Amino acid sequence: MTQNNDYQKFQASSAEIAARKLGVDFQVIYADNDGLTQSQQILKAIQSQSARPDGIIFQPAGTALAQVAQVAVSAGIGWALLNREADYASGLRAKYKSPVFSIGSDHLDIGKMQGHQFGALLPSGGIVLYIQGSSTNTAAELRAKGMNQTKPHNVEIRTIRGNWTEEGAYKAVIAWLSLSTSKDLPLGLVGCQNDVMAIGARHAFHEHATGAQRERFLTLPFTGCDGCPETGQEWVRKGLLTATVARLANAGAAMEMMVEAFRTGVQPPLHTRDPIISFPSIEDLLARQRDRLAMAHLLASTGD
Repeated sequence: MTQNNDYQKFQASSAEIAARKLGVDFQVIYADNDGLTQSQQILKAIQSQSARPDGIIFQPAGTALAQVAQVAVSAGIGWALLNREADYASGLRAKYKSPVFSIGSDHLDIGKMQGHQFGALLPSGGIVLYIQGSSTNTAAELRAKGMNQTKPHNVEIRTIRGNWTEEGAYKAVIAWLSLSTSKDLPLGLVGCQNDVMAIGARHAFHEHATGAQRERFLTLPFTGCDGCPETGQEWVRKGLLTATVARLANAGAAMEMMVEAFRTGVQPPLHTRDPIISFPSIEDLLARQRDRLAMAHLLASTGD
């Protein structure tokens, strides 16, 4: 989808490791979060006379590209979707011999897990500044839908768009801070659809809020999604984020499945679902929140 995203880099790295192990040539192409650009890139590869690929593995930046999938598979090219299922996949598998499958975590489930985190971190309710990836991306829509299904009713959501990148969230928060309504809004949490947007939001609050307002914003819980080991999970350990929803890099696994399917002539499972976890666990978040409330009560009772 984009090179300015830690999870997408994590995906590219997993593909490179798998390609070396399997002894296959590969190329990583980024679409700059643009579905039209992505479809043109893939069609160009399919139509190449000198470097047509045996397989295409992609994470949709927009739609799942049903027509492009038809062109690819009819040309004998394998087709795999990352972190997205597609209704057309079973029909293509029935009609053609090329491998067609999907693998990934469910974006609705990711959103549901984040909604549970909001409930654990805001036991008495509150307002969440929710930074969404984009308004046109299916993953963003599903994460928002899942979050709204599981968040408590007393948690109110205020949404802005960050386009999946640190810079996008940084600019979105700056624009939000310029609104007169933002200054006195009693935010309880900043929740983002990925970890790099959470970091971008923190930077924006640090650099563009002032005085007591800045202190108030920066002491809020910040949460994200994707939980890459060296970024999201590490940011939680360092205290930059309070929580993330961790999932696997699956581009390498998709490459292994694609190669195995070509070698054996056996289709992979239509869809393979990856697990997701709350990092830290929901139980840990609840325990930490109880400890914070107990400490606040103790300080209030002693007059400190």
